[in-house]
Amino acid sequence: MVKGGLTTRGPRNLLRQIREAMAGGGPAQDRLDMVVRTIAQSMVAEVCSIYLRRASGELELFATQGLNPEAVHNTRLRPGEGLVGEVARLAQPISLSDAPSHPSFSYRPETGEDPFHAFLGAPLLRGGRAIGVLVVQNRAARRYDEEEVEDIQTIAMVLAETVASGELLAQDELRDVEVAPHRPERLKGQKFAEGLAYGVVVQHEAPLAPEQLLSDDPAAEERRLAEALSALKAGIDEMLEGGQGKLGGTSFEVLETYRMFADDRGWNRSLEEAVRSGLTAEAAVDRVRNEHRARFAKARDPYIRERLHDFEDLANRLLRVLAGDNPGQRDLPDDAILVARNLGPADLLEYPRHKLRGLLLEEGSAASHAAIVARALQIPCVGRLQGLRDRLSEGDQVIVDGETGEAYLRPRPDMLAAVQTRMAVRDQRRAEFDLLRDTPAVTRDGTRITILTNAGLAVDLENLDATGAEGIGLFRTEFQFMVSDELPRLDAQTALYKLVLDAAGDRPVTFRTLDIGGDKVLPYLDNEREENPALGRRAIRLGLDRPALLRMQVRALLAAAAGRELRVMFPMIATVDEFRAARELVDVECDWARRRGRPLPSLLRVGAMVECPSLLWHLDALLPLTDFVSIGTNDLLQYMFAADRTNPLVSDRYDPLSPPALRALAEIQQKCADSATPVSVCGELAGRPLEAFALITLGYTRLSAPAGGVGPVKRMILSADLPAARRGMAVLLGSSAGSVRGEIESLARKLNVSV
Repeated sequence: MVKGGLTTRGPRNLLRQIREAMAGGGPAQDRLDMVVRTIAQSMVAEVCSIYLRRASGELELFATQGLNPEAVHNTRLRPGEGLVGEVARLAQPISLSDAPSHPSFSYRPETGEDPFHAFLGAPLLRGGRAIGVLVVQNRAARRYDEEEVEDIQTIAMVLAETVASGELLAQDELRDVEVAPHRPERLKGQKFAEGLAYGVVVQHEAPLAPEQLLSDDPAAEERRLAEALSALKAGIDEMLEGGQGKLGGTSFEVLETYRMFADDRGWNRSLEEAVRSGLTAEAAVDRVRNEHRARFAKARDPYIRERLHDFEDLANRLLRVLAGDNPGQRDLPDDAILVARNLGPADLLEYPRHKLRGLLLEEGSAASHAAIVARALQIPCVGRLQGLRDRLSEGDQVIVDGETGEAYLRPRPDMLAAVQTRMAVRDQRRAEFDLLRDTPAVTRDGTRITILTNAGLAVDLENLDATGAEGIGLFRTEFQFMVSDELPRLDAQTALYKLVLDAAGDRPVTFRTLDIGGDKVLPYLDNEREENPALGRRAIRLGLDRPALLRMQVRALLAAAAGRELRVMFPMIATVDEFRAARELVDVECDWARRRGRPLPSLLRVGAMVECPSLLWHLDALLPLTDFVSIGTNDLLQYMFAADRTNPLVSDRYDPLSPPALRALAEIQQKCADSATPVSVCGELAGRPLEAFALITLGYTRLSAPAGGVGPVKRMILSADLPAARRGMAVLLGSSAGSVRGEIESLARKLNVSV
């Protein structure tokens, strides 16, 4: 065999011959046979074979030059069987000088391959999945060099695209060749935002399949690639410098990583070599991306796997530069289900809300930014779906079950009908909740409960009237900062807060000051790496360390509330001294406004969020200093149980309806009652009927729930008899069980409470 790859005719001539064979007439098998003969001759190989993956997962010999012709369509290898199966499993090339001595070698006597020692196999990659294997073999025991491996990878890429397009196979064969997943599947994940939806898959920044694989002018393609790379790098530089290129929600650190990878010599060299082999610039990017994806996806090290996503995103952006596309102007179908590895809040907001039915994520958490935005937009969302993107193709039908935390891929008609029935029931329940919109939330024994809603986006303001909430119990001010590419200026902050107060009218609004740090990183603030960011410099700690940032926000709040009531609360107060220091900053800003004759709020109330367990033993010192407190159950419970609520490995290790959690909540309520300090609950518990039942039974009369929870919680309140419920709850508080959820459910059923 000629050393150094293809014969002197070169890779471009071979690719042209393959294209001609594919375009020729006659039966599909004849064209396949012509392809393997052409490859064998050009690579001076004594054997060339093509194996394709059947829907069963088996790899079937579809064509060969040099092996027994009778083995074609008769030889099938189980998943992972033999060297061919190993190439498919690893999704990367294997080169051996003595194949029979390899432990994975599988001898199939019907093929007659026993005299061949040298083996070189490359996967036919489609979307990072191996849909087949291309093999060349020689009798002599020798190792194929790097150029030969490079050549066979280029050929394998072209074959993968042509197989997927149907050019090489008869239609009856194509139906049984698994070029993409096509069977119904059910994936179990975690529910991030409740609801049900079905529609068609739209991949977030979906890879664009190159329309033309082979180039007619390699020099021109090299120039196109070089120009696109320059434009890509310039665009990233512009974003790093805060220019016009907008990539909302992406951190400065990620952009720097993109810039570093854009300059990566290995990546650039791989692209250039792929173009010189005869591929178009788009096909070269697609091929290199597939190679990286297949290689990195097998790595166990999470850092290395994360680099895969960096390269994938970079490749996608390069393809868009080549295509001249603007990713912010995608035309979505009316029933789009967005599929992504993960999302930032701005990424989700870029899509047209009226066309987006649901969201499926491979990663993330219920407390992630995308999940919070999805709940605000009332978009069903399921996350932690491992391998999701490899199991879906653009346009596949899919069901998002935000009630059970499941996704149904390519569902059967009966499953689709069942979901449609459930959606009709949900619509009926929603209509019932709408009828309760203007009904006061009063229990059967006459206790008045105030139901507020949580907000953080302008779109949330629509929910005030739609749900009948009596105000906003928690406005998360950080969302404005998280979806911006630069620090929002004073006038921008003031405008947003005024918009919120105008929309609320005479209904109360409680603004939480900036709660960033931890998992909420702003791209335009310098952030030191912390070993444990959840316990690091976040929320009020960051505000006190950077008083100018906090003072600007307070100044904007005071200006927006001129002549109206203003309620401000500080997040993650861990010590009384922190609250004193934060309140002093408010006093400083009030004095600043007075000296300049600026209008002030008619009434200013300053409160603290109870999220740190340390306050449980210092409420007697804190409460006299506050005008009100609000309990953030999400953080309070994760700190109580030392379990990161964003980590699926430990987030379900504790139940909020457990005696320790309920006793802590009961003690806070009692201390607030004793000191006549208004108290509310604004965590996720307040929006779930069963948990809200436990809260009002403990004595809480002010709940702030997500918009979707207002109706169900109000229905629960209208059906509750608190004196009877309190007698039952008193017994449960003394339980030694890890959870009393079942007992609380039984109590609610016994009292006919709608939970």
